Amino acid sequence: MKDIIRMTGMSFYAYHGVSAAERETGRMFEVDCELEVDLAEAGHSDELTDTIDYSKVYRIVRETVESEAFSLLEKLAGKLAGKILEAFSAYRVTLRVRKIDPPLGGHVKHIEVEITRHQSDTGKLINNDK
Repeated sequence: MKDIIRMTGMSFYAYHGVSAAERETGRMFEVDCELEVDLAEAGHSDELTDTIDYSKVYRIVRETVESEAFSLLEKLAGKLAGKILEAFSAYRVTLRVRKIDPPLGGHVKHIEVEITRHQSDTGKLINNDK
């Protein structure tokens, strides 16, 4: 059985989008990250080294969202998945990336993309979006 670590509602101001206006003015983005991991050892040891350091996951997400620019949420989510699976021993990562108040000509609270990526038996990422 695998266990789950969830980090929800990470918020960032960034400059992603198809239009030049979105890339110039920016807007708020939210990211949820769900990691499927084995937490049995950490549950016994109470040691950070036996689990995934949440602050390191947050740092990868923040640095990627705030320092890179993507036209599509799909590409941003894929890049995040690849970086997280490269950095940590998770079996699977699911990411939900939301663009808050997207410029669609009407009121839409947010647009959300959800992707799931897995580690293969060899440790290589399946469906990597690098």
